This record gives sequence, C-alpha cells and structure tokens, in this order.
Amino acid sequence: MSQNNEFGQPVGDALPDWQPRQHPQRVTLEGRLCRLEPLAEHHAHALFAAYQLAEDTRSWTWLLREPDTDVESYQAWVASVAALQDPIHFAVIDKNTGQPVGSLALMRIDSKNGVIEVGHVHFSPLLSRTPMSTEAQWLLMRYAFETLGYRRYEWKCNSLNEPSRRAALRMGFQYEGRFRQALVIKGHNRDTDWFSIIDSEWPDVDHAMQKWLAAGNFGPDGKQLSSLESWRQPKR
Repeated sequence: MSQNNEFGQPVGDALPDWQPRQHPQRVTLEGRLCRLEPLAEHHAHALFAAYQLAEDTRSWTWLLREPDTDVESYQAWVASVAALQDPIHFAVIDKNTGQPVGSLALMRIDSKNGVIEVGHVHFSPLLSRTPMSTEAQWLLMRYAFETLGYRRYEWKCNSLNEPSRRAALRMGFQYEGRFRQALVIKGHNRDTDWFSIIDSEWPDVDHAMQKWLAAGNFGPDGKQLSSLESWRQPKR
C-alpha cells in the first residue's frame, strides 16, 4: 500500500534498501534447449542463412530495419552493434545443432531504477513458435530478475503486431496501455503497446515457464501436453 508523507500526500511504498543494479554483461546463458551467447561477427553467416529459410520477408515488417539483401550487409550490421552497451544483443544457439537460429536483446537499460526491456527480437523459421523460443525469452528474464535483481521487465511492440502482443500475454506480461503516435517507422505511424512483468510477479511466471519447458510436458510428437497459461496462477 502507498505510504503518506508528513503532509498526508501519498508517496508510494518506501524502498529503504534499494540500490542501483548492475548493468547487464555479455554473458552466456545456458538452457536445456538453447544457449544465449553475446552476438558477435562469427554468428553472422549462419544467422543470415537461417533468416533466408523464410518464404518471404514478413518477419522484418515490425523490425526497425529493412531486410538485408546479402550476408555482407548483415555482417556489417552485426559488427556495428556487437560492442554496444545498450542494446546488448544475444544470439540464440540451438544446442542440438550448435548453430545460431535467432537473436534478441536487452535494451533501454535503466540500472538506477531497475528497469530493463527485451527487444530487437528476430527469430528465424528454425526458432519461431518452438519451445526453444520460449526458453530463450525465459533465460533473459531469469538473468534480469534473479542475477541482476531488476524490478521491472518490459516488452513493447507495434500495436498492430498481433503475434507480438499474443506472445507477450502468453508469457505472462501484463498489458499496460498504448502510446499513440509514439514513432515513425519506415514511413508509417507506430502506436506502441506496453507490457511488463514486475519482480513480485516473476515467481509465478518463472514457475509456469519451468513447468511448461520441462521435457515431460511434451509428447513423442513434440506437441505440448499443457499450455503455458495453464501453469500460471489465476489472477485474483
């Protein structure tokens, strides 16, 4: 509950022990299905090839960049972001093949207030809509909440990007609202939808993800036995 100051004004919960959090590092995060590695130039050729498996370029529609037409231009982009402090890009490595199959990033990093966002999500057909894609997201969430101790983990997307909106809600993010006319992207207006998970919600989200990702939750055909949403506690 919100506390009041000496004037009787509500000022929010006191956080007397709060300290700024550590800035994320370029670490390797190991899961059962995949591994996250700091994105580097040696990933570029395999990642470009993985993206080329798509029938068309629709996976680029919601990204800030236009599709790369050749591996050299993609490699140049990777080289341009590999050393940035914000965003910090990670390659998703399929542990079965040892090959990168997509990338995502931690961005808009506010260590003073313990707020961080996941973004620049670009999954190839080898990763999209697979258990590995959920595990990749869970690995970054766990790093932010448990290793770094952040209070708030954000997801933002174009309000017209319905697959991204569904993915956020499926994983346990709470919808917070729409920022109208927030950006101009590729010559078009973008309204941005905001979602978040806060630290008090993380234990339930984490529990559900671990239960869903367990090998026993998938049949011999690889299909889930129980949905991710079914493992979360119902909202009161």
